[in-house]
Amino acid sequence: MFIDGTWVDTDDAYTIADPATGEIVETSAKATVDHVDAAVAAARRAFVDGAWRRTAPVARAAVFDRAAEALGARMDEISSIICRETGMAIRTAGALGVGFPMMHLSYFADLTRAYEFTRAAPINGQVLHGGYIRKEPLGVCAGITPWNFPASTAVWKSIPALATGNSVVLKVDEKTPSFALELAALLKDAGLPDGVFNVVVGDGPTIGEHLVRHDDVALISFTGSTTTGRRVMANAAERVKRVLLELGGKSPNIVLDDADLDAAVDGTVYGFVLHAGQACESGSRLLLPASIHDEFVDRLIARLDTIRIGDPQDPATDMGALMSAEQLARVRRYIDIGLAEGATLAYGGGAPEGERFARGYWMRPTVFTNVSNQMRIAQEEIFGPVLSVIRYETVDEAIAIANDSDYGLAAGVWSTDNQRAIDVAERLEAGSVWINDWHNMSQHLPFGGYKQSGLGRELGPDALDEFVQDKSITVDLSGDVSRRAYGIVLGTPAHA
Repeated sequence: MFIDGTWVDTDDAYTIADPATGEIVETSAKATVDHVDAAVAAARRAFVDGAWRRTAPVARAAVFDRAAEALGARMDEISSIICRETGMAIRTAGALGVGFPMMHLSYFADLTRAYEFTRAAPINGQVLHGGYIRKEPLGVCAGITPWNFPASTAVWKSIPALATGNSVVLKVDEKTPSFALELAALLKDAGLPDGVFNVVVGDGPTIGEHLVRHDDVALISFTGSTTTGRRVMANAAERVKRVLLELGGKSPNIVLDDADLDAAVDGTVYGFVLHAGQACESGSRLLLPASIHDEFVDRLIARLDTIRIGDPQDPATDMGALMSAEQLARVRRYIDIGLAEGATLAYGGGAPEGERFARGYWMRPTVFTNVSNQMRIAQEEIFGPVLSVIRYETVDEAIAIANDSDYGLAAGVWSTDNQRAIDVAERLEAGSVWINDWHNMSQHLPFGGYKQSGLGRELGPDALDEFVQDKSITVDLSGDVSRRAYGIVLGTPAHA
């Protein structure tokens, strides 16, 4: 772990398995609550000391730029580490696992330089008072990251908080700790003072909960399941802490009857197969008009036959393994639920054939047809490469089906008529709607959910706003006691 600028090891360790083989490939330090307390204390000391929060924004941005450059120089090495820990295909690990975080680091550096930390605030257009507003840091911000995209989420939780002068304690998932530790080293080398950024490795129920409830933590930024997010929010409410929650999804992917079918089929596959479906905004519900339903499903199945499943480290691999034995068991359980509910298993449903798939945690892309939106496989997040296909008759019906969900993280619309697609997009209850695309996680656009998919936004031009509080400062400029508020209300003393 990384606490107060120092590497901290422990006698008790986590063992980390390669999802593609099930073999132990790493061990990691295992935090106790004492380590959490030490990390928060270090972060608090650094904040009170104030060296970082008093650092000019342009100098903070330079630290991030240097870290981004160093990350880019080690892209291949770090991509391979992410691939080994998550089972993610190496092409995905390079592009989304490291490429995105590198771009986002640079983007946050640009935001830091441009951010309006202080602005004038005229009071009723008068010159009797001068006023201004300061955007000030909160103190110690806690980030809690999931295992599926450990690099992107580490950057999203840490860099905006650091950009605004806060200190950070990042609690990373015990199955995927490496990137956050690499980030700690990069930031230290780039000039970040000791104690400002700390990384602890531990489980959620003990380590994560202790961090959330810690009296010296001012904000919790959490990515994970909606169930856990509710608990984080409840614990934070006891101390009136800020929360930033990016939670689950069951994203609808609507194909309109005028869509380019080749593009829509490819986009649908990309939407639910990327990282073996282990993305919160996966397009796991496919809504097809009755007029093209059968043709589309036939094309979809033919396209899935071309997907190469195999060694995640092989650049030719399209889809790697599921994260763990527990995740594989969860996906299998939902496949059984779908069959029991009466859905038709149109494709997949088990591991690929071959000796190499006897080890590790493998599942073919799986497609259910004849799904109603009331089925559990259409309402509950599976977090695996499982697609529920739902037939609709009218666009109004498709929109109603899409919005009939507890979640609202993302959605997609496919059409050759942009205005028609936009009209549909504007009626969807989702934080991100992609037209003729999926997984478009641009750093320039806010990301977050409606309903039980979360609170707040990460990325985009306002990303730093989540990590500051407003302070208004006014100065009386009149020089006349009788015209001041207290002079008017209380009257002017005779001796004044």
